[in-house]
Amino acid sequence: MQYTDISFKRIQQLAIPAIISGIAEPVLSATDAAVVGNLDIFAIESLAAVGIVGSFLSALIWILGQTRSAISAIVSQNLGAGKLKDLQNFPAQAIYFNIALSIIVLFSTYFFVEEIFRLLNAEGMILSFSIDYYNIRVWGFPLTLFTFAVFGLFRGLQNTFWPMVIATIGAALNIALDFALVYGIDGYISPMGIKGAGWASLIAQAIMALMALFFLLKKTEVSLKLTFPLHPEISRLVRMSFNLFLRSVALNTALILATREAADLGKEYIAAHTIAFNIWIFTAFFIDGYGAAGNILGGRLLGERNYGSLWKLTKKVNLYNVGVAAVLVFVGFLLYEPLGLLFNKDTQVLTVFYGMFFMVLLCLPFNALAFTLDSIFKGLGEMGYLRNVLLGATIFGFIPVLYFSKYMGWGLIGIWSALIVWVAYRAVALMIKFKRKYIPLIES
Repeated sequence: MQYTDISFKRIQQLAIPAIISGIAEPVLSATDAAVVGNLDIFAIESLAAVGIVGSFLSALIWILGQTRSAISAIVSQNLGAGKLKDLQNFPAQAIYFNIALSIIVLFSTYFFVEEIFRLLNAEGMILSFSIDYYNIRVWGFPLTLFTFAVFGLFRGLQNTFWPMVIATIGAALNIALDFALVYGIDGYISPMGIKGAGWASLIAQAIMALMALFFLLKKTEVSLKLTFPLHPEISRLVRMSFNLFLRSVALNTALILATREAADLGKEYIAAHTIAFNIWIFTAFFIDGYGAAGNILGGRLLGERNYGSLWKLTKKVNLYNVGVAAVLVFVGFLLYEPLGLLFNKDTQVLTVFYGMFFMVLLCLPFNALAFTLDSIFKGLGEMGYLRNVLLGATIFGFIPVLYFSKYMGWGLIGIWSALIVWVAYRAVALMIKFKRKYIPLIES
């Protein structure tokens, strides 16, 4: 049997395009935040609203977008086992499954948006801006999940190039539209403020979905014709997706609680938290590139039952990502002040941000280990264990530290201390699991 290539060159071929495509999604939200955060009026309120809505939308996207990982795992494992042709109508069924989920969630939140944002401590002008922004951006939700499903298929087929092309064009378009629609163009477009940011993201998501459809039909043999009966792998997709759904509920409970507590501290604090969170998310997706390579190759190696190479791959991608995290920490310290000024010019907001940004940088090495192993475990189909790890990290790690720090009055530093504990818990739990389950298989 010809085993999967896990050389440095092959890992880079998968990881670098995955890094570029991965950072496109946080670039959309970060661009919205940076552009509205520099408006002439209501900049703090607009930035706070983007932070609150962005946190909630990210929660929805991450919860249901996890089907991308399940699709990728199933396709890559079948590829490694030499059973790719047996998938037949699975891709089309998986894509329609994703779209149906997104529409259900869209309508289950759309009519309760004010109540949702009040729960997140939005009030007054911040609440009004949040509703305006969300009511535009929410329609991009099904488009994003369709694009994610297509990305999952490409990843399963060991291809990260076309997702990179789609994501790069989408991000560039979003940046251009943000400036044009938020600030306006004299004689052509009136300034739209925060609503302009919402329309910029929605248009970019629509273009990305159309491109994903085009490349799926042109670059693969996948048909979108829905045929029955259901493929046997659909039941495994549903089980994996359900476990990832529960996992993501726990994940986003932590992130939403962090946003809620930051909003409770005041508008300057939620604005500073928004800046920190957008930078953190950007670095997280940057780190996820090598995790994606581990995910793609790991699933294929599992299909081949090549456990020795799986262990070598795991060591390699973790080492590469720790190196990436170290570079990001260095860049963060080097650009400590300019990063804050990129998002907002208010002295009070920047004072709060500069007082806590070091916590974001301290989190990055833990991110490298946790997110890399997380991606590998998704490729291995270990969704049940990933669910349990996130539940444990949230219930026994994040929540106790969050409310203890609130009691102690530690402010944003306390919130980010809880996030560091939360990520570190996940890294340790996944290392223990891999050592106990997969290393013994090498000698069996």
